[in-house]
Amino acid sequence: MSGTSSRLIEIFEDRKLIEKIKRRLPYLLQLAELESSRAGKVGMEVGSVREKIIVALLIYKFGEENVETELPITEPEVDAKLFGEPISIKTKIGKDFSGVKLIWTVDALKAKEFQDSYYPHCDILFIQINWNDMGGFYYIPLSAQTRLFERIGRENYIKLPKAGTNPRGVEITKEALSTLVVDSESRKISIKWQITEITFNPYHRWVELWRED
Repeated sequence: MSGTSSRLIEIFEDRKLIEKIKRRLPYLLQLAELESSRAGKVGMEVGSVREKIIVALLIYKFGEENVETELPITEPEVDAKLFGEPISIKTKIGKDFSGVKLIWTVDALKAKEFQDSYYPHCDILFIQINWNDMGGFYYIPLSAQTRLFERIGRENYIKLPKAGTNPRGVEITKEALSTLVVDSESRKISIKWQITEITFNPYHRWVELWRED
């Protein structure tokens, strides 16, 4: 088990933090949707806001000095580093495990190049958001990913976009992710994604800042 694996797993062994995640994460991710909405529709930028919320959780647990967020774009799948080790943060709305991106690209050639060269290289924190129902917050260690990747092969692990469509990315297959979340090395916090009544004004914070001298 790598250094990251042993440290990330601490989140899933901290009873007090587990209860806080169950209670606070649905509220915070609902705020992210409200902040990223216009005319009732949630925009693409919600993914970045969700990612920041999870990175903030890492900072809260492990301290700002141990979480690196200013990463080069040459590491497309890495969203943060914890004690120097890379972590990928993935989120998904809905009951199943389909549609989770490994890389965002609209270029068919780049997608194929990615499939041909891809190999799992970092731990994953995966959040399955299922409003008004059960979902989860998962830790999927690199060791579980590489073991499955080698067993089923890249064609069964990676789903390329269909020719002529614009799906914006290369996905991990539903079958692969479904297997990974129940792997003996993976961890899960079950979450009831309760929707809360929130009064939210996207301009209020900025108006307050304008009022300051």
